Amino acid sequence: MQVIRARPGHEVILASYFAMNECHFQRWNPLVPAGHHSIDCWKTRLDERELEFDKGMSAHFIGIDETESFVVGGCSLSNIVRGVFQSCHMGYSIAQRFEGEGKMKQIVTHVIEFAFQELKLHRIMANHMPANQRSAGLLKSLGFEKEGYAKEYLLINGEWEDHVLNSLINKSYPG
Repeated sequence: MQVIRARPGHEVILASYFAMNECHFQRWNPLVPAGHHSIDCWKTRLDERELEFDKGMSAHFIGIDETESFVVGGCSLSNIVRGVFQSCHMGYSIAQRFEGEGKMKQIVTHVIEFAFQELKLHRIMANHMPANQRSAGLLKSLGFEKEGYAKEYLLINGEWEDHVLNSLINKSYPG
């Protein structure tokens, strides 16, 4: 598996990834309108994400197989804020068939290195629903620390869900 930045041209494999994992992701994701993960919508979204990357607002990555024919998982850095904050939010997903194989950790590790080394960020925030023990374990294994608990934090699958708030600090960040 290789981890690359998601770019225009990846719309077909991303549409396939979300179509194949729709039921698997439903419990952890916001409701989306019909067609949200179509090839055309992904083409538009990837074009928009490329502009956001160029402006330093976000960076989206995918883990793909060696033949580049399917997505294993994805990880995004969003809400990048500079100035005195130098931080972002991180979100991630893994195809159901690859759960428990360590591939999500590989993808997220790559993205953390990018955030700290290339973007020179100080903090990455990643939150999870209390019931998502896989996500909690992943973040803990990567050194994220629990910082709080937010009631009714995000509208997920039509319900306001509580979230555990976590962050990872770049210990090499120049003060």
